[in-house]
Parts: sequence; C-alpha cells; structure tokens
Amino acid sequence: MKLTIVEYPDKRLKEKSKVVEKFDKELHGLLDAMYQSMIESKGIGLAAIQVGHAKRVLLLNIPDDNDEQSRDSLIEMINPLITMKEGDTVYQEGCLSVPSFYEDINRFERVCVNYQDREGNTKTIEAEGLLSIAIQHEIDHLEGVLFIDKLSYSRRKKFEKEYKRAQKEKKLSKN
Repeated sequence: MKLTIVEYPDKRLKEKSKVVEKFDKELHGLLDAMYQSMIESKGIGLAAIQVGHAKRVLLLNIPDDNDEQSRDSLIEMINPLITMKEGDTVYQEGCLSVPSFYEDINRFERVCVNYQDREGNTKTIEAEGLLSIAIQHEIDHLEGVLFIDKLSYSRRKKFEKEYKRAQKEKKLSKN
C-alpha cells in the first residue's frame, strides 16, 4: 500500500479521527505503510489522517543521538488518550502536511498517554522533551487540529501570506 501525505489546505486534515475497534491485518498494513511514508518523508511522527485515513492511529520515531531512526524505537499508538499534562515548553515545530514551514508552539513539557498497540494491548507511556511534543502534535491531528491553528491571529495571517507565496513559487518552478 503506497500512501501520499495530505497537505494543507486539504479539508481532510480538519476531520476528527474515529476510534479503532478492529486490530486486524488491514490495520497492520496501514501501520506498516504509514511507517514507510513517514521515513521516506523524513518525518518523526505521522497521524493516519495525514495519509487520508480518519482513524485514531499515529506513529512516532524520534531520532537517537546519532540522528538515526531505528525501527526498534518506533512507537505505534492506537486510540491514544492523554491522562496527564505537566509544565510548559515552547518548541519550533514543523509538519509533513505543512511543508517548509516552522513555528514556535506552546506545549506541555510532560505528558502521560494511555493507548493500544497494533494487537490491541493497553499501554502507557510517560514522555518529556521532543517525544512529549511529538505526541501532542500527532494527537492534535487526530482531533483535526494543525500546529498552525495554535498561532496568534497576526502570526496566522503572516503564515497564510507566506504559504500562498511559497505555493505559487512551487507551481512556477514545476512549469
């Protein structure tokens, strides 16, 4: 299964994802294809809605100290639910669905998340730093929220202007 990353302003990115109830071959195929797409796109996280599947599924693969993403460190979260949020931090985020744009976003410093793995087993993870930020970013996708939705009104207007200009330049360079 070959997946394509859905890019802003595609309306599907605003869709709320549905709870996964079947942990079957179809789900496993989606997870495997999402992993391939995420790695090929040089991402550290990917929500199913970003590849056109409105399911409460996300992947995270934070690079290690050598900037490598081992499949052993892949985290697959199905039906994630944040149960604890603590502290405040600001991180410059980007998104595979909003290419070439980065912005400082306020997030919780630490989170605790309950979720299910690909077999439906219940898991809990406590995270801080980049993993915590990535978890929050991807769970926002499941709620139909993009990181740019968290910008102030003036920053959002500036983003819209910059993004439209970048899209025009991209089209011109293809012609």
